[in-house]
Amino acid sequence: MSTLWKHLAQRVFSEIAEISRDPEIGITRESYGAGENAAIAYLSQFALDNGLHVRADRAGNVIYQRADDDGQPAIWIGSHLDSVPQGGNYDGLAGVVAGLLCLCRLDQLQVQTPRPIRVLGLRGEESAWFGKSYMGSRALMGGLTATDLALTNRFSKRTLGEAMQAVGADLDAIRSQQWLIEREQFAGYLEVHIEQAESLEKMGQAIGVVPGIRGNLRHNLVRCLGEDGHSGAVSREDRHDSVFAVSELVARIDRLWGEWLENGRDLVVTVGTLGTNAAHHAVSRIPGEVSFSLEIRSLHQPTLEAFHALILAEIRQIEGQRQVRFEFDKRIDTQPAAMHKPWVDALARMTREHGWEGVLTPSGAGHDAAVFANAGIPSAMLFIRNQHGSHNPFEAMELDDFIEASEVLYHTLQELTL
Repeated sequence: MSTLWKHLAQRVFSEIAEISRDPEIGITRESYGAGENAAIAYLSQFALDNGLHVRADRAGNVIYQRADDDGQPAIWIGSHLDSVPQGGNYDGLAGVVAGLLCLCRLDQLQVQTPRPIRVLGLRGEESAWFGKSYMGSRALMGGLTATDLALTNRFSKRTLGEAMQAVGADLDAIRSQQWLIEREQFAGYLEVHIEQAESLEKMGQAIGVVPGIRGNLRHNLVRCLGEDGHSGAVSREDRHDSVFAVSELVARIDRLWGEWLENGRDLVVTVGTLGTNAAHHAVSRIPGEVSFSLEIRSLHQPTLEAFHALILAEIRQIEGQRQVRFEFDKRIDTQPAAMHKPWVDALARMTREHGWEGVLTPSGAGHDAAVFANAGIPSAMLFIRNQHGSHNPFEAMELDDFIEASEVLYHTLQELTL
């Protein structure tokens, strides 16, 4: 892309950062809230100024398309426009901006593509606000339930249904779980996104091609129940110590995880929350209860199932040895999503043609692309190198890297076939 497009991208990122800056630190674009609304309004005016048409779907997502779009099934370029509280400016936004710049360029140069190209700015991808992820894309595909719409924003306490209605969403259609855009309109979906780790940075690569998005198996709450006791009076063999039991479990999980990685399995395991009962805290007390979370991620569902079963087997041993018992809340599953291999190959080839390795970079984080892929829509993703990770105020995507990824997207769009 020319220097003009680079300056244009810089201006867009800078001005959207300014209108969605958090009073304390970072960027805050609340799902169905002020910051997300402001970003949509800004990009919509940008699109209109550049001769594009703008419309909303019945979930409040925004659609950008060329004036001569003939309504045929399209290739959609999308990502989300919300952020986590006090997050970074590029998570989600980079993908929508990349799509818009490509669409403007195709339009201004009067390039005809095999299929229409449309850009989709999705709302509500982040689970930080309502405890539910991919709300905009799920709603579009009939994937939100009445129970979901009753979820409350952890800050404002407004329900998801109320928040969606405030931006013009059709709640009756969403409750009936119908597709809000005809399924046939989606010939494919492409998403550009910053990498939310630093593997590309470590490899010295500006662009990664995503072969798949890890699914996850999650327990938000696991309780290890033992028995409180006096720290000086109860012998080791008579203790029902939940802290030692959970510590042993975590150590075993870590050891097994390492063994599975050595055997070539794709696997990530996290204990994200862990603590004793604060009401019982005492230096001289044997803890009778520990609560923790457990999350397993992999590109392969059989790996998730097998490792979960292995953890349960370890737990049964520890229960007998430590005289404790474990209680699990309802298991929550998100299916892995494989990207469309011919498009993965096309993106990798185009990346190599632009001087990079076209390295395959599995996504550990979830993305709207997983929702599209698991609905049977051919999908693919590009990652952009990003320093300092994501979901924090210090995301540091280099503009040159963004332009490189946009170039790859632009040229690939002109030759994609199903």
